Amino acid sequence: MSARSSKPHEVVERALELSRADGCVVIADEQSTANLRWAGNALTTNGVTRGRTLTVVATVDGKEGTASGVVSRSAVTADELEPLVRAAEAAARGAGPAEDAQPLVTGVAASPEFTEAPAETSSAVFADFAPALGESFARARAGGRELYGFANHELVSTYVGTSTGLRLRHDQPNGTLELNAKSPDRTRSAWAGRSTRDFKDVDPAALDAELAVRLGWAERRVELPAGRYETLLPPSAVADLLIYQLWSASGRDAVEGRTVFSKPGGGTRVGEKLTDLPLTLRSDPNEPGLESAPFVIAHSSGGDESVFDNGLPLAATEWMREGELRHLTTSRHSAGLTGLPVAPGIDNVILDGGEDRSLDEMVANTDHRGPCLLLTCLWYIREVDPASLLLTGLTRDGVYLVENGEVTGEVNNFRFNETPVGLLGRVTEAGRTEKTLPREWSDWFTRAAMPALRVPDFNMSSVSQGV
Repeated sequence: MSARSSKPHEVVERALELSRADGCVVIADEQSTANLRWAGNALTTNGVTRGRTLTVVATVDGKEGTASGVVSRSAVTADELEPLVRAAEAAARGAGPAEDAQPLVTGVAASPEFTEAPAETSSAVFADFAPALGESFARARAGGRELYGFANHELVSTYVGTSTGLRLRHDQPNGTLELNAKSPDRTRSAWAGRSTRDFKDVDPAALDAELAVRLGWAERRVELPAGRYETLLPPSAVADLLIYQLWSASGRDAVEGRTVFSKPGGGTRVGEKLTDLPLTLRSDPNEPGLESAPFVIAHSSGGDESVFDNGLPLAATEWMREGELRHLTTSRHSAGLTGLPVAPGIDNVILDGGEDRSLDEMVANTDHRGPCLLLTCLWYIREVDPASLLLTGLTRDGVYLVENGEVTGEVNNFRFNETPVGLLGRVTEAGRTEKTLPREWSDWFTRAAMPALRVPDFNMSSVSQGV
């Protein structure tokens, strides 16, 4: 018999009963996914999957301190449950004292739905979207475009139980849509993406119309050399850059002098102005449309994440307020080491405080002083220098030339070298904040809302041959 036939909360309770450790945390992740894929204006595949992953964290109090052992496995059968718990205990006993050891969290009210069945998605999530997509195929075919892409919807119900009495649950929906339009000869390509909770707020016809305009822009081709250009970064590209900045905002690393947030001579840059614009970078588990787990879910320890913090409540956090750096990420342990407030990572990010201008209005507001580039998205982003947070990457699926307030053609792709912190310091205009899909990080982070940004001197370090 499979443990999957048992309700997730029953598996959590049974694992806690089996535990002989001094402390125990059990996390059951119940996952279901539904997806559609298409190519050349026709659906190609679709499917639905189900799965469960069980993580057991055992803690053992020894003479030199508390040790932890973590074991995660998928598709655990009923017969394998006790060996899984014993493996976590053996790992704890064989490990040295855990540097991040803290008392397990207590005093958090139980989730009322902890004993209920997990949420599940199915192909029904595409009931309205799929017919609308089919109509878009017909329009694209008539307009000489080919549409490629995929839609994916995932629901993860996470159950967290601990030996200190926590019984918590969070249901996380996550939907992504990526749509590419190509000319029949494949010389022109445009991309659009959306993040959604349920596909009810996604309009394939509107996306196809946007892509048709971009393919039209690309009919005129202009070659430009590498250099620094005034550049309009759309919300997707801004999200990719600031998500990496957020991932790099470790309080401990900053105090130890290893990051762009380290203050020369010691300490951190908390309290410094990063930009003169009144921009606020924040995360909030209760942000409408971007809701995320309201408590820590940590399957492993590392950096500023700790398995000992599982169940710790999360609150709205301002990482930057009106341009001033306010918080860096910390666990309870790293907060104690650094003297910074406890500020665990949260699974969404919002940048607001810009003007109420759309990207189209920002294009129209571009004067004739020199060529301005309008990007579509970034990809293959990699870190070059952690001390300055210098990143490199490529543009993709459309870089457009803006002249006198109008898009006049498509230019070649570039490799860029930029630091998000440096960009914030040079931004001259921010538009309207809107939900967006970060293209590069969409496998790991999808809940973002960003404005478009105007940068006067974005560093296009070399020409790229990519499409």
